[in-house]
Amino acid sequence: MARSLGRRLAAEDGSAVIELTWLGILLLVPLIYLVLMIARLQAGSYAVAQASREAGRAYITAPEAGSAEPRAQAAAAIAFADQGFADEGRLEVSCSAAPCFTPEGEVTTTAEVDVPLPLVPEVARDVVPLEVPVSATQVSTVPRYEAPR
Repeated sequence: MARSLGRRLAAEDGSAVIELTWLGILLLVPLIYLVLMIARLQAGSYAVAQASREAGRAYITAPEAGSAEPRAQAAAAIAFADQGFADEGRLEVSCSAAPCFTPEGEVTTTAEVDVPLPLVPEVARDVVPLEVPVSATQVSTVPRYEAPR
C-alpha cells in the first residue's frame, strides 16, 4: 500500500508548477485589465479638470468679448488632446451676469468626456454602453477692476 501511494505521488511531480502558472494567469489578466481601466479613467479626469480650468482662465483673460469663446474652446481642446481625448471632449461655458465680463461676474466652464473602457470591441459598444462619463466644473471670477469689454 505504501508503494502504490508513493507511485501516485511521484506521478504528480511538477503539477504544482503548472497549477500555479494557470492560477497566476487567471488572476493576473483581470488585474492588468483593472490597471488599464483605472489609468484611462484617471487620464479622463485629468483631461476634464485641466480643460475646465484652462478654459475658464482663457475666457476671462480674453482681450475682447468676441474672442473669449473661441479661446476657451481652444484651451479645452489642447487639454483634451494632451490626455488622448482630442475628439471626445465637450466644453460648456455659462455666465452669471450679462454681459459676461461684468466685474466680479462668474464664468462657469464645464468639461465632459466619455471614457471608453479599454480593449472592448466596437461591436460590444453598440449593444451595451461601455463608457464612463467624467466631468469637471470650474468657476472663474472676472477681475473687479478690469475695464469692461
